[in-house]
Order: sequence, then C-alpha cells, then structure tokens
Amino acid sequence: MAKHAVLSSGAKMWRCLPCAKSELRLDLTLACGQSFRWRETADGHWTGVMGGRVWTLTQTEDTLWYHVYKNQECPGEEGDKIGIAAVSPQVENKTEKRFKGMLKKEEDEEEPVTAVHGSVEETEMLRDYFQLNVKLEDLYKKWGDADPHFRHIADIFTGVRMLRQEPTECLFSFICTSNNHISRIQGMVERLCQALGTPLCQLDQTAHHNFPSLSVLADNGIEARLRDLGFGYRARFLQQSAKQILDTHGPQWLDSLRTVPYVEARDALRTLPGVGTKVADCVCLMSLDKSEAVPIDTHVWQIAKRDYAFASGKGQKSITDKLHRDIG
Repeated sequence: MAKHAVLSSGAKMWRCLPCAKSELRLDLTLACGQSFRWRETADGHWTGVMGGRVWTLTQTEDTLWYHVYKNQECPGEEGDKIGIAAVSPQVENKTEKRFKGMLKKEEDEEEPVTAVHGSVEETEMLRDYFQLNVKLEDLYKKWGDADPHFRHIADIFTGVRMLRQEPTECLFSFICTSNNHISRIQGMVERLCQALGTPLCQLDQTAHHNFPSLSVLADNGIEARLRDLGFGYRARFLQQSAKQILDTHGPQWLDSLRTVPYVEARDALRTLPGVGTKVADCVCLMSLDKSEAVPIDTHVWQIAKRDYAFASGKGQKSITDKLHRDIG
C-alpha cells in the first residue's frame, strides 16, 4: 500500500516551484476554513484532493514542494470495498477530464529527493489554486499603509492567501457550514466524498476520493443517504440545490458565474436552497473570482466592533442585509 510522501525521506520524486513563505503559508491558508479537504499528514506536509488528483504539499523558505500520486494506487474496482455508492453513473468533472492521464511516473524508491520543476499542467494548477499571480507582499504593504491595525497584525499572519477553488466543491462544502465548526465540517465533507465521490488512491489506509459531481448529488436517493451519514437538514439543501442547478441552469452554470458581476453572482447563488448571504459571499470570494465579496458573520461583526469601532446595528441580534453591506 502506498504511503503519504514526506520530503525528507527521499522515497518519492518531488516537484517544486519558487514561492516564498511570505507569499504563501500552507498551514495558515489550508487550515483556516476555506477548503475542508486538506490534512496535515506529517509535520508541515498537507495532503488533499485538488483537480481530480491527490497531492501532498510542503514548503521550505523559498520553495513550494509537491508530490502527485498515481490514481492507479486505488483501482476503481475496489470502490465497493471502501464504501463507494453507485447511486448513478459518475460524471467526471471538467477539471478531472482536463488533467486525466497527466500524472507523473513515480521514481524508484531508492531515488533521493530531487528539485525538479513540475510539468506545465501541474504548475499552472497550483498557481491557479493559490492565485500566485497576485503579489501578496504588495497588497500587505498597500493595506498596511492605509490601516495601522492591519499593519500591526500583518507580521503575525504573513502568507495567508485566498484559494481559487472549483465552484461545485466550494458551494456544496459551504452549504455544510450552516451552524457548524471547522472540524465537524471537515468530517462531513470527507464522508460526502467517501460515499459519493470517485475513488482516486489509498494512502496509509486512508482512501482519497474526488468531490461528487452535480449529477450524483442531485439523485433522488441522496437526501436519505446523507441523513444516514449525519448531515441532518443540510442533506435536503445539498440534494435540492444540485437538482435546481441542473434542472434550471445546466452543469456549466456555476463556472459561468465567474464572468458576471459580483452582485449578480451572489444573488443568483442565494436562490439555491440552503444558501444565504454569507455562504454566497464565501463561494463568490473563494471560487468565483469576486475579490470584492466580504463574507460577514457574527464573528466578523464582533471584530468590526472591537478593532474598527463599528457602531451600527446596536441592539440587533442578527445581521440584516443593510448591516451586512455596512460591515463589508
């Protein structure tokens, strides 16, 4: 059975690309509640699923290192043994199709760690996912010049980046966040993928799966299955939202929202069951290229009052649309 790769072991071939820690901190970015599919599988090593394949990422001061696993390490015919549900035919998502078959051949177990620049496809996937085209150092300086409070905390939280996630995964993961906390959301998303997603590979007895497609999530039997898996009332939202997208808009609709104005995309998402303003803003910001979106919840409201003397909404217990706009 394959094991999670570790950079210091020299057991696998690693690829790399230049990236300073001031531009990306894996621990802060992958564990802060943007994506729920990354786990620290060794000290400073993060394993997760992105773009239809399984990655382990780690970093040194000026380099981002990554290893991509062969999907064949978890053959499809083993799916039933690890709980894969054949609810309806699995439909590969667009990203998976694009990169299928591009996995690099692993090197012999005796090969040392080698600084090899990755393929164009792998490099572009990482650059896109972490939005490395955005120069974080320049933004931090701009924000610090305008805001003394930000300048004070920026040195503590260097390298925090917004991810650019696949829209379907982002939306349905955030539907699970209602009245929830990060560790429980991670468990729910993991169970969702194990039960309904295509198997990719198995590492150290941990099976990794792709995120389920819209067609699978929209199946009539999904709500009951997800309730059995502990999703509660969110099970209905997941199934109904997937069905509404396919019946009303089509499978490419979520991707198309990347090209429309922010308010239009947010309001379109709010028509889906289980999607309020905060969830819509999270999806807009973290997968639909709407950098002007500012997700607001009670925690952000408290921060606005504590650190920026925000005084509106006194006496209110819930966040209205006006209060949401004002805080944002």
